[in-house]
Amino acid sequence: MTLVSRILGLLANLPTPTTPDVSVARDLPAQMEDGVVLLADRWHPTELICGSTPLIVLRTPYGRRQWAGMIGRLLAERGYQVLVQSCRGTFGSGGDWVPFRHEETDGRATLEWISEQSWFPGELATFGPSYLGLTQWAVARDAPGYLRAMALDVTASNFRQAVVYPFGSFAMGTSLAWLRLLEFQEQGAWGSLRAQRDSRRALMEAAKVLPASDADVVAVGRHVPFFQDWLTHENPNDGWWEPVDFGRHLGSLPPTSLVGGWYDIFLPSQLDDYRALRAANRETRLTVGPWSHASPGVIAASLRDGVDWFGLHLGDGSGPDQRARVRVFVMGKRRWVGLPDWPPPADDQLWYLGGKGTLKRTVPDDSPPDRYRYDPADPTPAVGGASLDWSDAGPKDQRRREIRPDVLTYTSDFLPENLTVMGPLTAELHVRSSLDWCDFFVRLCDVSPRGRSRNVSDGIVRLRPGAITRSADESVSVRISMWSTANTFVRGHRIRLQVSSGAHPLFMRNTGTGEPLRTASRLCAADQEVLHDAEHPSVLRLPVPRL
Repeated sequence: MTLVSRILGLLANLPTPTTPDVSVARDLPAQMEDGVVLLADRWHPTELICGSTPLIVLRTPYGRRQWAGMIGRLLAERGYQVLVQSCRGTFGSGGDWVPFRHEETDGRATLEWISEQSWFPGELATFGPSYLGLTQWAVARDAPGYLRAMALDVTASNFRQAVVYPFGSFAMGTSLAWLRLLEFQEQGAWGSLRAQRDSRRALMEAAKVLPASDADVVAVGRHVPFFQDWLTHENPNDGWWEPVDFGRHLGSLPPTSLVGGWYDIFLPSQLDDYRALRAANRETRLTVGPWSHASPGVIAASLRDGVDWFGLHLGDGSGPDQRARVRVFVMGKRRWVGLPDWPPPADDQLWYLGGKGTLKRTVPDDSPPDRYRYDPADPTPAVGGASLDWSDAGPKDQRRREIRPDVLTYTSDFLPENLTVMGPLTAELHVRSSLDWCDFFVRLCDVSPRGRSRNVSDGIVRLRPGAITRSADESVSVRISMWSTANTFVRGHRIRLQVSSGAHPLFMRNTGTGEPLRTASRLCAADQEVLHDAEHPSVLRLPVPRL
């Protein structure tokens, strides 16, 4: 045991180590179906009991040492063997790095190779967050019987809909941040630190570039093939994405434990995965906390959850799971609650948008529409939310965003009592636009008595010809799905809904021209209207749980 592992184990509140003596075998070669060799490190208790020491597998594009190696050490100190393998084309593993494309075949070949090793105990589990979760989902179809459990943290089975095109809009900020991370991660500690230091400036400059096909050059100095592919294949029905949708085959999936965050980029898709697993009668459980994607809290929670889950499903196990199937952190009141399922039974509470920025429980009779102009040359900034930019992720003070002329706000009176909202949210707006191509973005906020506005949930919809129906007065009714949440609006606080036409670069700005995403070079401003009268009731639906 090292001083660092002791400290990290305490900070993460992990179970007491069962052994202080840990060894590691480095650069173990595994041959894939096409002859490419991938490298792995195997951490294990020095006094390994062959055939009985349970095994956990991590497959990662982010390197076998540093944080992945520390996970290996922490788990080995608690009685596990841990195999950490570098994905194809990364950190010494052979072949070319192409995100998503090789993870199913390489994952299966790796499991088969493991099953032939002398140290294989006859069963194993898989573990890991983000892309390490995708490598787990990739082997879900016809998973071998010796794969006994999976811990899938801040991840999803379908990366396209989760983090490339969430809600149908290109996640420019997330895509560029991930591209930059991958580009510089093998330049050593100093190179990575320099890249991180310059990251925010480089990403903001890259997000401004038109056409978007040149954004990768500004971000990392070259065209990156997979980034170009993502821009080219923007149609959700494009068959190019089908082979990397790993959520279609759940029949043989082993028991799974999912950990997510209310401000995580994967949250909507991860909750979809949970519901799909429940519908397929698979054993699964869910934990959602107040975290963004890279929060230290979600890393610690994932480790604790994984150790508990593997204790239940590897070796002799420790009996049935005693915790609630679903555990969620309720923001506002800052408390954990256990639930039998997600989402919990709830009644929609309707809050109607009205004149002078009001948000009330009653439909306004005669209220003229509100107007604003969206100019993609000066796009409305995101400010917080589900971002990979650690400096701007999660809940942030919204007051500077809310005074922009291209952001409308609708605010309730001070609440006379606590109001808990738990589940998926929707906003139904009646809008008019001077353009056929435009976005509408909504953000739910919790406003303190002193006026601080904290973002809770986002949603966006992209309008385009053929997908909308205009009324006789040229208005369009749009339904905007929003991030699920669990939040108590405390007595004396207010509820606020922002309405705008973007959150750049969280969601790539809509150029307003209808040109292809990759090659669009012109910008066209949109004059927008939000209607809220008896004939056009724009409404926010808040799920109030029946607990």
